[in-house]
Amino acid sequence: MANDPLFVYGTLRFPEVLTELIGRTPGIEAAWVSGRRTAALPERVYPGLVAAVGAMAHGAVLSGLTAAEWRVLDAFEDDEYDLVPVFVHVGDRDLPAWTYAWTSEVLDQDWSAREFAAEHLPNYTGRCALWRSELAG
Repeated sequence: MANDPLFVYGTLRFPEVLTELIGRTPGIEAAWVSGRRTAALPERVYPGLVAAVGAMAHGAVLSGLTAAEWRVLDAFEDDEYDLVPVFVHVGDRDLPAWTYAWTSEVLDQDWSAREFAAEHLPNYTGRCALWRSELAG
């Protein structure tokens, strides 16, 4: 799976979060996936990607992830996420990628990246740094 693209739609689309988790920002391009939505989750600041007819989930495609970086991201994601294949629209091209799809309860409203950035990003990146140091330690 190393070097396969990863579609990210929530907190992993923020370079600050990626830097705290894997120590760098890999290649990143704006992208979207059709037939899915980025759902808000109960009592969580991060979202879950779920199937939704006629919907479109905006995010980004990460490229150039190493096997070690994939392992870190796999460890970081909750047990309620499954790594699944999707087709991603990037500019004028479509490509296969992986994404972490949510498998548990969601809220009716969509998650807002803008709201997350304004209200939670600094604290969240701090939590990511602490998680990473505990993983390494």
